[in-house]
Amino acid sequence: MTTIDTTAITVELPEAFDERWSRLPGVQVDGRRITIDPAEYFFRFESNTWLVADWELVKAQLLDVQETTESAVEQLALDFIKAHAGSTSDATRVLATAYEVYAYLFRDEHLASLGLPQITADHLRMLREAATLMALNKVELDGHISNVGPCWFFPAATSVVFDLDDEMGGTLDEVYHGGWFNEHRRIESIKAHAALGGRLVHGCQSVPDQTGGVVAPYGASMSAFRDDLAAFKAGWIERVYAQRVSPAA
Repeated sequence: MTTIDTTAITVELPEAFDERWSRLPGVQVDGRRITIDPAEYFFRFESNTWLVADWELVKAQLLDVQETTESAVEQLALDFIKAHAGSTSDATRVLATAYEVYAYLFRDEHLASLGLPQITADHLRMLREAATLMALNKVELDGHISNVGPCWFFPAATSVVFDLDDEMGGTLDEVYHGGWFNEHRRIESIKAHAALGGRLVHGCQSVPDQTGGVVAPYGASMSAFRDDLAAFKAGWIERVYAQRVSPAA
Protein backbone atom coordinates (compact mmCIF):
# COMPACT_ATOMS: atom_id res chain seq x y z
CA MET A 1 0.00 0.00 0.00
CA THR A 2 1.21 3.48 -0.88
CA THR A 3 0.16 6.21 1.53
CA ILE A 4 0.55 9.90 0.80
CA ASP A 5 -1.10 11.28 3.93
CA THR A 6 -2.03 9.36 7.06
CA THR A 7 -3.84 12.21 8.80
CA ALA A 8 -7.06 10.92 10.33
CA ILE A 9 -10.28 11.79 8.48
CA THR A 10 -13.09 12.90 10.77
CA VAL A 11 -16.60 13.88 9.74
CA GLU A 12 -19.85 14.50 11.57
CA LEU A 13 -22.86 13.55 9.47
CA PRO A 14 -26.58 14.26 9.88
CA GLU A 15 -27.35 10.59 10.57
CA ALA A 16 -25.77 8.36 13.22
CA PHE A 17 -23.97 5.44 11.59
CA ASP A 18 -24.11 1.87 12.81
CA GLU A 19 -21.37 1.33 15.39
CA ARG A 20 -20.48 -1.98 13.74
CA TRP A 21 -18.57 -0.06 11.06
CA SER A 22 -15.80 -0.14 13.65
CA ARG A 23 -15.34 -3.81 12.75
CA LEU A 24 -13.41 -2.63 9.70
CA PRO A 25 -9.78 -1.72 10.35
CA GLY A 26 -9.20 2.00 10.74
CA VAL A 27 -12.85 2.99 11.30
CA GLN A 28 -14.27 4.40 14.53
CA VAL A 29 -17.93 5.40 14.86
CA ASP A 30 -19.31 7.51 17.66
CA GLY A 31 -22.89 8.33 16.73
CA ARG A 32 -22.78 10.85 13.91
CA ARG A 33 -18.99 11.21 14.14
CA ILE A 34 -16.88 8.93 11.98
CA THR A 35 -13.09 8.78 12.10
CA ILE A 36 -11.03 6.96 9.48
CA ASP A 37 -7.31 6.20 9.73
CA PRO A 38 -6.17 6.03 6.09
CA ALA A 39 -3.13 3.91 6.88
CA GLU A 40 -5.30 1.18 8.42
CA TYR A 41 -8.47 1.55 6.38
CA PHE A 42 -7.31 1.62 2.77
CA PHE A 43 -5.84 -1.27 0.81
CA ARG A 44 -4.44 1.30 -1.61
CA PHE A 45 -4.30 5.04 -0.93
CA GLU A 46 -2.38 6.96 -3.56
CA SER A 47 -4.42 10.14 -3.93
CA ASN A 48 -5.83 12.56 -1.40
CA THR A 49 -7.71 14.74 -3.88
CA TRP A 50 -11.26 14.28 -5.12
CA LEU A 51 -13.56 16.12 -7.52
CA VAL A 52 -16.71 17.47 -5.91
CA ALA A 53 -19.45 20.01 -6.52
CA ASP A 54 -21.76 21.72 -4.06
CA TRP A 55 -24.80 19.54 -3.40
CA GLU A 56 -27.13 22.50 -2.96
CA LEU A 57 -26.08 23.71 -6.41
CA VAL A 58 -26.74 20.25 -7.87
CA LYS A 59 -30.21 20.31 -6.34
CA ALA A 60 -30.94 23.81 -7.60
CA GLN A 61 -29.47 23.62 -11.10
CA LEU A 62 -29.33 19.98 -12.20
CA LEU A 63 -31.77 17.59 -10.55
CA ASP A 64 -34.85 19.04 -12.23
CA VAL A 65 -33.28 19.65 -15.65
CA GLN A 66 -34.70 17.38 -18.35
CA GLU A 67 -32.67 15.84 -21.16
CA THR A 68 -33.62 16.61 -24.75
CA THR A 69 -32.99 15.06 -28.15
CA GLU A 70 -29.88 17.23 -28.39
CA SER A 71 -28.59 17.05 -24.81
CA ALA A 72 -28.59 13.66 -23.05
CA VAL A 73 -28.57 13.47 -19.28
CA GLU A 74 -24.94 12.35 -19.33
CA GLN A 75 -24.00 15.49 -21.26
CA LEU A 76 -25.95 17.63 -18.80
CA ALA A 77 -24.01 16.08 -15.93
CA LEU A 78 -20.66 16.44 -17.70
CA ASP A 79 -21.32 20.10 -18.51
CA PHE A 80 -22.31 20.74 -14.91
CA ILE A 81 -19.14 19.08 -13.61
CA LYS A 82 -16.99 21.12 -15.98
CA ALA A 83 -18.66 24.33 -14.85
CA HIS A 84 -19.01 23.77 -11.13
CA ALA A 85 -16.85 20.93 -9.77
CA GLY A 86 -13.44 21.49 -8.26
CA SER A 87 -10.63 19.48 -6.77
CA THR A 88 -10.46 19.17 -2.99
CA SER A 89 -8.10 17.48 -0.57
CA ASP A 90 -10.72 17.76 2.18
CA ALA A 91 -11.96 14.18 2.65
CA THR A 92 -14.49 15.46 5.18
CA ARG A 93 -16.17 17.48 2.43
CA VAL A 94 -16.22 14.41 0.19
CA LEU A 95 -17.95 12.31 2.84
CA ALA A 96 -20.43 15.06 3.70
CA THR A 97 -21.29 15.51 0.02
CA ALA A 98 -21.59 11.75 -0.49
CA TYR A 99 -23.98 11.48 2.43
CA GLU A 100 -26.30 14.02 0.78
CA VAL A 101 -26.08 12.24 -2.58
CA TYR A 102 -27.02 8.86 -1.14
CA ALA A 103 -29.64 10.20 1.25
CA TYR A 104 -31.32 11.45 -1.92
CA LEU A 105 -30.81 8.34 -4.05
CA PHE A 106 -31.71 5.81 -1.37
CA ARG A 107 -34.75 7.55 0.07
CA ASP A 108 -37.62 5.62 1.57
CA GLU A 109 -40.25 6.86 -0.86
CA HIS A 110 -38.87 4.53 -3.54
CA LEU A 111 -39.47 1.35 -1.55
CA ALA A 112 -42.99 0.88 -2.86
CA SER A 113 -41.85 0.74 -6.49
CA LEU A 114 -38.72 -1.33 -5.92
CA GLY A 115 -40.45 -4.68 -6.33
CA LEU A 116 -38.37 -6.33 -3.60
CA PRO A 117 -40.55 -6.65 -0.49
CA GLN A 118 -37.66 -8.07 1.53
CA ILE A 119 -35.84 -4.75 1.24
CA THR A 120 -36.83 -2.38 4.04
CA ALA A 121 -36.06 1.17 5.10
CA ASP A 122 -33.34 -0.26 7.32
CA HIS A 123 -31.68 -1.80 4.28
CA LEU A 124 -31.74 1.59 2.57
CA ARG A 125 -29.95 3.01 5.60
CA MET A 126 -27.25 0.34 5.15
CA LEU A 127 -26.91 1.39 1.51
CA ARG A 128 -26.63 5.07 2.42
CA GLU A 129 -23.90 4.40 4.97
CA ALA A 130 -21.82 2.07 2.80
CA ALA A 131 -22.10 4.24 -0.29
CA THR A 132 -21.05 7.32 1.69
CA LEU A 133 -17.80 5.64 2.70
CA MET A 134 -17.36 4.30 -0.83
CA ALA A 135 -16.98 7.87 -2.08
CA LEU A 136 -13.38 7.96 -0.83
CA ASN A 137 -12.43 5.37 -3.47
CA LYS A 138 -10.98 6.86 -6.63
CA VAL A 139 -10.23 6.07 -10.27
CA GLU A 140 -7.87 8.22 -12.34
CA LEU A 141 -8.54 9.29 -15.93
CA ASP A 142 -6.09 6.69 -17.22
CA GLY A 143 -8.20 4.01 -15.51
CA HIS A 144 -5.74 3.34 -12.69
CA ILE A 145 -7.52 2.72 -9.39
CA SER A 146 -5.72 4.97 -6.92
CA ASN A 147 -7.82 4.54 -3.76
CA VAL A 148 -9.39 1.27 -2.61
CA GLY A 149 -11.09 0.74 0.74
CA PRO A 150 -13.25 -2.12 2.05
CA CYS A 151 -16.44 -0.45 0.79
CA TRP A 152 -15.25 -0.98 -2.76
CA PHE A 153 -16.34 -4.58 -2.20
CA PHE A 154 -19.89 -3.67 -1.35
CA PRO A 155 -21.41 -7.10 -0.56
CA ALA A 156 -18.42 -8.11 1.55
CA ALA A 157 -18.35 -4.88 3.57
CA THR A 158 -22.08 -4.79 4.25
CA SER A 159 -22.09 -8.47 5.21
CA VAL A 160 -19.32 -7.86 7.76
CA VAL A 161 -20.83 -4.72 9.25
CA PHE A 162 -24.50 -5.70 9.29
CA ASP A 163 -24.21 -9.46 9.85
CA LEU A 164 -25.92 -10.23 6.55
CA ASP A 165 -25.93 -13.73 5.17
CA ASP A 166 -24.69 -14.23 1.62
CA GLU A 167 -28.18 -14.20 0.10
CA MET A 168 -29.21 -10.89 1.65
CA GLY A 169 -25.78 -9.40 1.03
CA GLY A 170 -26.19 -10.24 -2.63
CA THR A 171 -29.74 -8.90 -2.76
CA LEU A 172 -28.59 -5.63 -1.22
CA ASP A 173 -25.85 -5.43 -3.82
CA GLU A 174 -28.45 -5.88 -6.55
CA VAL A 175 -30.41 -2.96 -5.14
CA TYR A 176 -27.21 -0.93 -5.07
CA HIS A 177 -26.09 -1.51 -8.63
CA GLY A 178 -28.91 -3.21 -10.47
CA GLY A 179 -32.54 -3.55 -9.49
CA TRP A 180 -32.81 -0.13 -7.92
CA PHE A 181 -31.63 1.73 -10.96
CA ASN A 182 -34.32 1.29 -13.55
CA GLU A 183 -34.18 4.07 -16.12
CA HIS A 184 -35.85 6.59 -13.82
CA ARG A 185 -33.42 5.75 -11.02
CA ARG A 186 -30.49 5.72 -13.44
CA ILE A 187 -31.25 9.26 -14.53
CA GLU A 188 -31.45 10.33 -10.89
CA SER A 189 -28.14 8.61 -10.25
CA ILE A 190 -26.33 10.32 -13.12
CA LYS A 191 -27.49 13.76 -12.00
CA ALA A 192 -26.82 13.22 -8.30
CA HIS A 193 -23.35 11.79 -8.84
CA ALA A 194 -22.30 15.03 -10.52
CA ALA A 195 -21.79 16.24 -6.94
CA LEU A 196 -19.05 13.62 -6.66
CA GLY A 197 -17.47 14.58 -9.95
CA GLY A 198 -18.40 11.62 -12.11
CA ARG A 199 -20.67 8.65 -12.66
CA LEU A 200 -21.18 5.43 -10.77
CA VAL A 201 -19.51 2.52 -12.59
CA HIS A 202 -19.28 -1.13 -11.62
CA GLY A 203 -16.65 -3.78 -12.08
CA CYS A 204 -19.22 -6.55 -11.97
CA GLN A 205 -22.10 -7.79 -14.06
CA SER A 206 -24.14 -9.43 -11.32
CA VAL A 207 -24.10 -10.53 -7.69
CA PRO A 208 -21.88 -13.64 -8.01
CA ASP A 209 -18.94 -11.57 -9.22
CA GLN A 210 -19.14 -9.08 -6.33
CA THR A 211 -16.60 -6.66 -7.72
CA GLY A 212 -18.14 -3.46 -6.41
CA GLY A 213 -18.12 0.00 -7.89
CA VAL A 214 -16.78 3.50 -7.71
CA VAL A 215 -17.65 7.02 -8.82
CA ALA A 216 -15.33 7.48 -11.80
CA PRO A 217 -14.65 10.64 -13.80
CA TYR A 218 -16.20 10.91 -17.23
CA GLY A 219 -13.58 9.88 -19.77
CA ALA A 220 -11.77 7.39 -17.51
CA SER A 221 -10.40 4.35 -19.32
CA MET A 222 -12.75 1.50 -18.48
CA SER A 223 -10.47 -1.12 -20.05
CA ALA A 224 -7.58 -0.15 -17.77
CA PHE A 225 -10.00 0.05 -14.86
CA ARG A 226 -11.20 -3.49 -15.54
CA ASP A 227 -7.66 -4.88 -15.77
CA ASP A 228 -6.48 -3.14 -12.59
CA LEU A 229 -9.51 -4.36 -10.67
CA ALA A 230 -9.06 -7.95 -11.84
CA ALA A 231 -5.50 -7.96 -10.57
CA PHE A 232 -6.29 -7.22 -6.95
CA LYS A 233 -9.90 -7.96 -6.16
CA ALA A 234 -9.79 -11.59 -4.98
CA GLY A 235 -7.25 -11.14 -2.21
CA TRP A 236 -8.78 -7.95 -0.88
CA ILE A 237 -12.33 -9.31 -0.88
CA GLU A 238 -11.02 -12.19 1.22
CA ARG A 239 -9.47 -9.72 3.68
CA VAL A 240 -12.79 -7.91 4.07
CA TYR A 241 -14.69 -11.12 4.76
CA ALA A 242 -12.04 -12.05 7.32
CA GLN A 243 -13.38 -9.22 9.52
CA ARG A 244 -16.65 -11.07 10.15
CA VAL A 245 -17.29 -11.35 13.86
CA SER A 246 -19.01 -14.70 13.48
CA PRO A 247 -20.24 -16.81 10.56
CA ALA A 248 -23.39 -15.30 9.07
CA ALA A 249 -26.51 -17.31 9.74
